[in-house]
Amino acid sequence: MLLLNILDTSLPFTNPVLKFLIILIIILLAPIILNKLKIPHILGLIVAGAVIGPNGFNLLLRDSSIILSGTAGLLYIMFLAGLEIDMNEFKKNKFKSLLFGLFTFSIPMTFGVLVGIFILKFSVLTSVLLASMFASHTLIAYPILGKFGITKNRAVNIVVGGTMITDTLALLVLAIIVGMTKGSVGSEFWIRLFISVMIFGFIVLNIFPIIGRWFLKRYQDNISQYIFVLVILFLGSFLAEVAGVEAIIGALLSGFALNRLIPSTSPLMNRIEFVGNAIFIPFFLIGVGMLIDYRAFFTDFETILVALVMTVAVTLAKFIAAWATQKSFKFSADERRVIFGLSIAHAAVTLATVSVGYNIIIGETETGEPIRLLGESILNGTIIMILVTCTISTFVVQKGARNLSLFQSTAKDKNNVVNEEKILIAINNADTVEELISLSTIIKSKENKDSLFALHVINNDNNDVHAETSAIKILDKAIKIAASTDIKLSKLLRYDLNIMNGILNVAKEKKATDLVLGLHIKTNISESFLGSLTEGVLSKCNATSFIYKASQPIATIKRHIVIMPNNVENEVGFPFWLDNIWNISYNTGAKIIFYGTEHSIKVIQNIHSEHPIDADFIIFNSWSSSKALSSNIKLDDNLIFILTRKDEPSYHKNIKNISIYLNRYFKSNNFILVCPIMQTHIPNGTTDFNNPSLLEPLEKLDEIGKTIANVFRKK
Repeated sequence: MLLLNILDTSLPFTNPVLKFLIILIIILLAPIILNKLKIPHILGLIVAGAVIGPNGFNLLLRDSSIILSGTAGLLYIMFLAGLEIDMNEFKKNKFKSLLFGLFTFSIPMTFGVLVGIFILKFSVLTSVLLASMFASHTLIAYPILGKFGITKNRAVNIVVGGTMITDTLALLVLAIIVGMTKGSVGSEFWIRLFISVMIFGFIVLNIFPIIGRWFLKRYQDNISQYIFVLVILFLGSFLAEVAGVEAIIGALLSGFALNRLIPSTSPLMNRIEFVGNAIFIPFFLIGVGMLIDYRAFFTDFETILVALVMTVAVTLAKFIAAWATQKSFKFSADERRVIFGLSIAHAAVTLATVSVGYNIIIGETETGEPIRLLGESILNGTIIMILVTCTISTFVVQKGARNLSLFQSTAKDKNNVVNEEKILIAINNADTVEELISLSTIIKSKENKDSLFALHVINNDNNDVHAETSAIKILDKAIKIAASTDIKLSKLLRYDLNIMNGILNVAKEKKATDLVLGLHIKTNISESFLGSLTEGVLSKCNATSFIYKASQPIATIKRHIVIMPNNVENEVGFPFWLDNIWNISYNTGAKIIFYGTEHSIKVIQNIHSEHPIDADFIIFNSWSSSKALSSNIKLDDNLIFILTRKDEPSYHKNIKNISIYLNRYFKSNNFILVCPIMQTHIPNGTTDFNNPSLLEPLEKLDEIGKTIANVFRKK
């Protein structure tokens, strides 16, 4: 009895510990139970919110704590959409995003106005505001895409870009309607709105990346980096409200601003996704469910009519917009499903619009009752529409995403692209572990999550009794860093009389496709080191090798400068290392700038035309002249030198001077020395990796060569 007296068990619960416990139990059980029923867990969280909310069993109130957490979750969804979008695809599809945004805004707006005036008999002003609710949408099903690994799909990129357009236009309609009711829509209104939005956009898209790069270069603490990301997210959202637009627009643009600074394979991205999907986003979905009042179906016929008309109209309008987009760009049926599923869900802007419209009083009845711009029936009908559209969204997106994921897997199998990629990371210094892991995760293909091996070689001549203990600590650190990126890393400990021989023997044993070596930031690369490296790696290792020195985190690099010797395209190793360069762009979104001879650049441009990335091409015939190059290199650039061997067509006599160039001109820059695999160059001195007939010499080499060559065929 004493315990019951201490705890307040009356409904709704007010004990903060009990409230949080109930929500956590729902977040825990919803996926477990609903996965067995083939129901998206997102829908389960919304339904659970309705059950425990004030209109259900009244276990919890939708109080300020739920609203605060839910608002954070909504902003988090929009931020993730901007953060995870493929910027190369976004640039390529920006006009498609614009067209989709116009489709998904104008078609529902037209439907909404006609339905409001001719079916529901609303005033023109009310009908226009109702139509703006139809036009907006919320990416509530976006987390489902990550589960199936299709967040980079072209259809998803188009929807994310289109969302910014349609939600901005819908919020602009809301601002105009509010201004008209207050009589403040004039030239001053438009000038003030235009200037504030332009200033807001400039700050977020131009100042935020500068601040982000500065912070991430100087502070490597995991917690500090995550808190910084949250600060940017909510600062961008607040600035959007100050500018006169909804906070979700600021969250989306903040994601765009940090997109290139947080690679999809980085530990920071993994933490952002984990916390959002575990806490913030579920709170938002449960909060949406708490708004649902099922009793409205049984108490008010007008509410039922309004809800039915609104739901049917918005579903039809959004489907037509998705169908028009599909036909315009010749997308597949599953891509149309993803477009429709993502754009049908209504929550954020819809709730903001109906709340504002409900609170606008435009008159009084004869009995003194207030006449609202959006009445009680529209408010309740909107909540029902949100439930139905979110339900449709989760089911449709799940089906489309699953089919697209299966199609991608099947396509890879047909092209033999599920390769035997194995990246061996030779780790000898605890200070370089994190950067070597970071480099390895961005040069690898995203499909392979267990392709990393960390190796530490102990010299048998060394009588240090603590060598093994130190080695194990270094390897454990590597495993911990890789685990933070959700990538499996296998640790290898070897003893050998010579460290280089130990590395080469393990590379051969594990059939490594790539070898990653590191230099400490305080270590200069010497001519003697380059000599032993050339002898040990270039002449003996049958893997694409990367020697990396990091002066700053690779995620903060603006440009990767690839310097290629003459005839580099005529070597068998060419497609192997070029595929790694392509992966750098895919995984980070950073710009790649190729310096090479006219013929080398032409070959890569042909590949680029079929598989575009953010890249520039510069004709450069003075490979031996470091001064000509140094004037174009900036502090935030990473230099990638393609090394060569004697008796190969790309060999250059000045390779021995690279150590001098790096120490004299590029001491403060990151750099990577790339040693291509050593095999006979392709006959006839020509390479066209988009021409299947010219792939045959590569495909006859070995299984790895066949795989890498096919990567360019499928990209």
